[in-house]
Amino acid sequence: MRLLSPTTPKATLFRPLNAEAATGLHLTESFAMYPTAAVSGLYFAHPESHYFGVGRIEKDQVEDYARRKGWDVATAEKWLRPILNYEG
Repeated sequence: MRLLSPTTPKATLFRPLNAEAATGLHLTESFAMYPTAAVSGLYFAHPESHYFGVGRIEKDQVEDYARRKGWDVATAEKWLRPILNYEG
């Protein structure tokens, strides 16, 4: 695998599954699966389930998340950039 952050869920899943060797997929620097035609997901069904979107998050939320993950704020901002409600 090209990039493995030990506290990133995709890396955590890819490791024990030996996913790269088993599927030929690898994770890009932004943890997208490559080749791009690969689609993956976990789907759970329940009659009362519904989808929801994650809204934009503020700096205090990023700081709290970084603290809980053991990351510095810059690292958290890197991975959360698409949902930041400020310029990080």
